[in-house]
Amino acid sequence: MKRNDQKQHHKHELQAENARRIDDLINTVERYTRTERHLEQHSDISSPEQIQHAKQIQNERKEHIENLKNIIAYGEHANADTPFENLKQNYEYTEGYLNNNADHLDEETINNIKEKQQHRKDQMKFMR
Repeated sequence: MKRNDQKQHHKHELQAENARRIDDLINTVERYTRTERHLEQHSDISSPEQIQHAKQIQNERKEHIENLKNIIAYGEHANADTPFENLKQNYEYTEGYLNNNADHLDEETINNIKEKQQHRKDQMKFMR
């Protein structure tokens, strides 16, 4: 394959990848929006565990949305701080939730949250 043909092929591959990423971004934003609406409308009938689970999923979706935006706009590794900042934000949010709601959660849920928090802490140490 000639050099010019290789460039064209790479350009088409990148366009196809970005098209898939944009579709994924749209789908993730739609799921995020539906869940937010559901949380607003039905939080009074949901258990604290269900709400916590939904909020954790929403945080993961936010992180995924930001990651996709960065990849589409700047390329694969444009902002190395983003994963760390997202992880730190998730850690801090969950700590606040745990501190404010531990008395409403069962022991298993508390242990699962603490385990995830330890994993996040370990990941942050590794990323520094």
